[in-house]
Amino acid sequence: MNTNLKHWKEAATLILVAGHRLGADCLSARTPVTAARGSPLGSSGRSHLPHESCFDYDVLLLKRSSKSGFMPNAYVFPGGMLDSSDFSSEWLDIFTSFGNFPNFGLRSVTQPVETRPPMFATDRLKLGSPIPGEVAFRICALRETFEESGVLLVVSKVEEKSLLKNIEDRCATDQVPHNKASDLCSSELTKWRALVNQNSSNFIRMCRELEVLPNIWALHEWSNWLTPTGRYGVTRFDTAFFICCLQEIPDTLQDEKEIVRFQWSTPSEVLQSYQAREIWIAPPQFYELSRMCRLPLLNDLHNFSSQRATEGCEQWLPVVYLKDQHYISLLPGDKHYPLDTLGASEVGTSADPQLEDPQDDSALHRLVIIDPSTITLQITITPKYKHLLPVVEQTFPRDSESQL
Repeated sequence: MNTNLKHWKEAATLILVAGHRLGADCLSARTPVTAARGSPLGSSGRSHLPHESCFDYDVLLLKRSSKSGFMPNAYVFPGGMLDSSDFSSEWLDIFTSFGNFPNFGLRSVTQPVETRPPMFATDRLKLGSPIPGEVAFRICALRETFEESGVLLVVSKVEEKSLLKNIEDRCATDQVPHNKASDLCSSELTKWRALVNQNSSNFIRMCRELEVLPNIWALHEWSNWLTPTGRYGVTRFDTAFFICCLQEIPDTLQDEKEIVRFQWSTPSEVLQSYQAREIWIAPPQFYELSRMCRLPLLNDLHNFSSQRATEGCEQWLPVVYLKDQHYISLLPGDKHYPLDTLGASEVGTSADPQLEDPQDDSALHRLVIIDPSTITLQITITPKYKHLLPVVEQTFPRDSESQL
């Protein structure tokens, strides 16, 4: 782990989706959702979320406890803070068969190292660990998912041989969703989950004794969000977002501590519940769920995420301004996003409403947070690294109040 970070704690989260059958009333699941992927969708454009019956998959969300020090009562993807055990050299023994492959057999990313998010670009050997960041953050996401939801994603010794062959041949193993959760008996899972919750290093012990590997190859790099200051408490996180597609919904349990409820729902259902003020989700979850609405079919989402992941991702530090009783959260690419973001995540106040012509909607990439349950998106940019644009359900009025 990077103990040199002053403002953020490194973390990892997992967007875990699992298949279910389409509803009988869905006859047009493959109908494109408004603008095609990669085409700009302006703040004056309007599109609609696909109907929930058009999805053949659900996404896992966990409700945080009201006593949580970070985002109490929020519905989040499973995940949490990096532990030193995630970078332990003991993993070298667990991944012995994969030691000869770069990054333990993970596919290489074409993104130049100088533009990679620091959490991935940092040389971990210089920090005392032989485990690359791409591996450790996946281990963290898998461990935290097991702790919080009871879903264990591992590869058995039998599957390991097939996986090794696929890596050696570089076969196209990602054409269809093939991942599944562990089929260990419930008593065994309960026992190990309690031990891992007691001490994160027990995740290594579990893998060694059960002769399994954390399925790091099932996780695909998706995004990297940093917590802006002053919005969700003192603690701020530099979080790697991964995505994983399962064939079917696994048995799921809440941990009765940090997590008080779980639910499997389509991205559209989650966003509708949020808009109806039935649940609360943070801006990163809102943004990522809106992106997923572009691909309501599991096979499409799986193929897109596995292929796109080799492009890399961009580090996003939202820069938040208070403007006329609502917040405007600027993201990289917006015309007002500061070139130097060192310390720029402080919540500021826009003192000059005439910074730009209010009719000029060029280069917008922002979330307008009207209140905790109302977020709208203004986007006219083309996403980097071949990523998806969010589906925009509604728009904020394009007037002087919505411009910085």
